[in-house]
Amino acid sequence: MSSPHSLRQTLSYFKDRRLLSIFCFGIASGFPWVMTGSAMSGWLKDAGLSRSSIGLFGLIFVAYSINFLWSPLVDRLKVPFLTRYIGQRRSWILATQLLIMLATLKLSQLDVVNQLSLMAFFGLIIAICGATQDIAIDAYRIDLLQDKDSNYMAAGSAMATSGWWTGFAGLGSIPFILVDQPGWQWSQVYLVLAAIMAALMITALVVREPKSNREAVHNQIEKNYLQVLPSRGRQPLAILLILPAIFAAIIYANIGYPGWPEGYIDSSYRFWLISAFILLLLVLFSQQLTRLNKVINTRLSENGTSTITAHPANRIHRLTAWLLTTLVAPIQEFFDRNGAKLSIAILLFIFLFKLGEAYLGRMSIVFYREVGFSNSDIAYYSKMINWSVTIIFSLIGSVFTIRYGILKGLFIGGTAMAASNLLFSLMAIVGPDKALFAFTVFVDGFTSAWGSVAFVALLSVLCNHTFTASQYALMASLGTFGRVMLGSYSGIIVDWLDGNWSLFFILTALMVIPSLLFLYSIRKPLTVLIEKNQAQNGS
Repeated sequence: MSSPHSLRQTLSYFKDRRLLSIFCFGIASGFPWVMTGSAMSGWLKDAGLSRSSIGLFGLIFVAYSINFLWSPLVDRLKVPFLTRYIGQRRSWILATQLLIMLATLKLSQLDVVNQLSLMAFFGLIIAICGATQDIAIDAYRIDLLQDKDSNYMAAGSAMATSGWWTGFAGLGSIPFILVDQPGWQWSQVYLVLAAIMAALMITALVVREPKSNREAVHNQIEKNYLQVLPSRGRQPLAILLILPAIFAAIIYANIGYPGWPEGYIDSSYRFWLISAFILLLLVLFSQQLTRLNKVINTRLSENGTSTITAHPANRIHRLTAWLLTTLVAPIQEFFDRNGAKLSIAILLFIFLFKLGEAYLGRMSIVFYREVGFSNSDIAYYSKMINWSVTIIFSLIGSVFTIRYGILKGLFIGGTAMAASNLLFSLMAIVGPDKALFAFTVFVDGFTSAWGSVAFVALLSVLCNHTFTASQYALMASLGTFGRVMLGSYSGIIVDWLDGNWSLFFILTALMVIPSLLFLYSIRKPLTVLIEKNQAQNGS
């Protein structure tokens, strides 16, 4: 293991001009969370909706937890017209930003009380496009830095985190400042948000597209499948039927089981039945894929390259080969490279690490208002202070990560995040004390920034650059899953506690502890894996 860098060497990583584009894209990545998160929560609260309704409204963010389902498409599908002129990554970023802007304009025209369903629908569009934008932006960042020293990933993570918080907290303060001005309504605020989104689109037009051999590798994998599938009888058709069924079942479960036959099957069983169904499909698919891969590996070992089969490929074979290359190969490569046991352990840690933050973040705006702070207080304290603190400590956290390693950064960040939640508990007891508010926001911003930099750096290092969008989205979506699916029930928990905010925040602090214990248990194999990937991806 290499010795720590000097401070001068560490700071030299931030001289790379490419980090500026990563920062700007980070702003665009964080901004959609304002429109469907803090600003919408404030709008719904001012309209008189209950805590439970506001919390459940956050289910539209489920798009961020399941975006791994369509992330492989960002690696392979070309956006008509745009990809030809500005490249794969930039075309996806620009297209999603345009849709976000148009959906925000539509939200500005809605009545929150009488058109709540439409509001949720366009909020969902923003969330889906925002989640897809994140896939392309994260892939752009990793692709852009892949030919450099792997420590640039930590520097890039700091810039991405700083940018995200600039979009979420810095620009996120604007709607709360505006709505407290005489004559301003939330619908007018959303017009301003749409204009800001339009301005953020400029970055995708001026940066350069990163170079990649991704398409050639995908084509080779698809070719290998096509050499074998025509000779496998009905197996391609079985794969073609099972794979979409798995994805459809996952989506069905995440959107609330619409049309569930409650007259025949009680709704209390639906989670377990759908889970068992998905598990059964995964087992069947795994068996089919294992048999197919054995044939491919045998041919490759015997001939060096796959030989052309005597059976002609039809449409089913071509579609199956494309789906396997696009949707399955990224996951298979991740598990093959890391081993099944360590891969599952990594994914479990990623999920657990964000659990406490999930419950705290969703209800923070509601908490501030109920304690007695105004919209302007939220803008200046929660947004502006958090923004500046996050930028500063993202940079400091990245310096530490570069010098001493990702795992130490995760341990320190996770421990600090748990402790900072206790300050919110103190706020609930003390009341609307602005000095305590400012101090709490300062500490929370510091701990979140430190932990996020190390967390993003870990995910970036673990990606194979052929499947950047797919693998990063898979891991990041697990980190978002708790914030979205579980965090959406935070209002229900506060109501169950009879509005005892102090006890609620103590519970969120305790939620961080299992992830740190889990990280400690896998620290040795994870360290070996990180060092191995850094050696392969570094210069």
